[in-house]
Amino acid sequence: MKKFHENIISTEEAVTLDGLFARRLHRSPDGLAYQYHHKASKEWKTYSWTEMAAQIARWQKALADEGLREEDRVAVLLRNCPEWVMWDQAALSLGLVTVPLYTDDRPDNIAYILEEAGVKALLVQDAGRWKRLVPVLPEESDGRLKRVVLLDGGKEAEKFARNDERIRLARDWLPEHAELQVRRNADPHSLASIVYTSGTTGRSKGVMLTHHNMLSVAHGGLTLLDCYEEDVFLSFLPLSHTLERTAGYYLPIMAGASVAYARSVAQLGDDLQKIRPTVLIAVPRIFERVYGKIKDQLKKKPAVARRLFHLAVEVGWARFLYQQGRGRWSPKFLLWPLLNRLVAKNVVAKMGGRLRAAVSGGAPLSPDIARVFIGLGIPIVQGYGLTETSPVISVNSLEDNVPESVGVPIRGTEVKIGEHDELLVRGPGVMAGYWNNHKATTETIDPDGWLHTGDQARIEDKHIFITGRLKDILVLSNGEKIPPADMEMAIALDPVIEQVMVVGEGRPYLTALVVLDEDNWPALAREHGLDPADPASLDDKKLHAAMLRRIKASLRDFPGYAKIRQLRLLLEPWTIESGLITPTLKVKRPKVLEKYATEVESMYSGGPTN
Repeated sequence: MKKFHENIISTEEAVTLDGLFARRLHRSPDGLAYQYHHKASKEWKTYSWTEMAAQIARWQKALADEGLREEDRVAVLLRNCPEWVMWDQAALSLGLVTVPLYTDDRPDNIAYILEEAGVKALLVQDAGRWKRLVPVLPEESDGRLKRVVLLDGGKEAEKFARNDERIRLARDWLPEHAELQVRRNADPHSLASIVYTSGTTGRSKGVMLTHHNMLSVAHGGLTLLDCYEEDVFLSFLPLSHTLERTAGYYLPIMAGASVAYARSVAQLGDDLQKIRPTVLIAVPRIFERVYGKIKDQLKKKPAVARRLFHLAVEVGWARFLYQQGRGRWSPKFLLWPLLNRLVAKNVVAKMGGRLRAAVSGGAPLSPDIARVFIGLGIPIVQGYGLTETSPVISVNSLEDNVPESVGVPIRGTEVKIGEHDELLVRGPGVMAGYWNNHKATTETIDPDGWLHTGDQARIEDKHIFITGRLKDILVLSNGEKIPPADMEMAIALDPVIEQVMVVGEGRPYLTALVVLDEDNWPALAREHGLDPADPASLDDKKLHAAMLRRIKASLRDFPGYAKIRQLRLLLEPWTIESGLITPTLKVKRPKVLEKYATEVESMYSGGPTN
């Protein structure tokens, strides 16, 4: 393999994100760029960089014919696919500003973003998504949405196009052929995108990111994690998530690697087998689900198989520490070839068998999960960042991987600890500010250019360890301060628990709202002699006592304060549609507390149970 720096396109050479694509086209015209699953033929198809450029040219010409001006906003509401890239590259090359939208976001929030950003053109996946948007869109006025392009045709889409002059089907809107126009003398510090944060409180804020912001972060990531032309990324985190966009879209172009678009999270297992990626970018929930399945399967296996599994993890983890220079050689390592063949190899094969790096970001990764996967040969590296930092601040390298940390700062990024142990960040990835919100900008970025993350941290040997979140600290009525996030992460590792929120602000003790896993609930109910179809079963005192014991076991490594004394069991999951979680799966604590106010009060009316 080539060293990454032999083929990497520098930030200076690219200048802009569309310039990055133009340079890659020049460097690797015949190289594999993208793979996607073609619905009609049910086959995987590919695009070379040259073929991709020909498609981008068509989108560029169609957008140019709309008479849009530089820095006009154009939004994209698509699941991950090559057309997402085509629209984005075409828009950027015309000096337009891309506004990414989550396909599973609530229609009212999407409508708010379209209005707040003054979006002029919108690319939508299909008629169904447009249909859900129409009732909540404000009445038309000057400067608002002028063109809507529906990617997937069909009778309903055709009907919309006939009845609304703004709407065109992509197949009719795109010209047959066009020549790709490459910008000259573009400003790297011009606005490239407005990305709306999926805030857990209040309305989303529009984060303004420049071309240089995202280019510098992609390049900084490559200085810590080598990437090669031969690498294959499997893309399944939404491209509207800035981690996927910077690290799973711009970074591969920079390195000349290819990207395959997964069909869905439900089909991820099959896609891993088919694509056999070498790089995976994910959020912890993906690894938690795989881990949960492994735990379930282990329960059904004989004791000897369970012992072998745990031994494989133990020996594999010790080997990892030894290879990292943080552990000693052990005679147990001589068992590894056998343990690898009997245990580890099977887990590695389920992930495609070729993973060089699995990057976990977006939320904290449980050290227990990291230990299992790393021990079995899946090289997970945890990173950290914010939408406001384009988004990567730090990441572990494969050679210096401390899984309990979120890594070391990427090149060019400075970090320091401020008041109340808050992590402050300064560097080329820091946003230009919040769209139309100067007050929020000045509250987040101080006069010296330090961005206040809101996360508490400590720094040891250049590695950053996130210790809590300023706003998420629960203060009990006795004044004790408790960070709930790590507790929730540990509790949610139990396969019977789908979601959990620890409660205790201003209260005398901690309690929890627990959403049970729908698939595991029937077996759990029957185990306690309960009818899973009877809602009253969720209030059974013996079941509550058993669940509290399970939670206690999950929290055994936590300090004494981490004690849940009451809980309420729920079956209805917290969803984006219900407004209880964000599109990035963060729980909206105030909303959950509001919805379950009665249940919360009942947990404190009778005192603690243990």
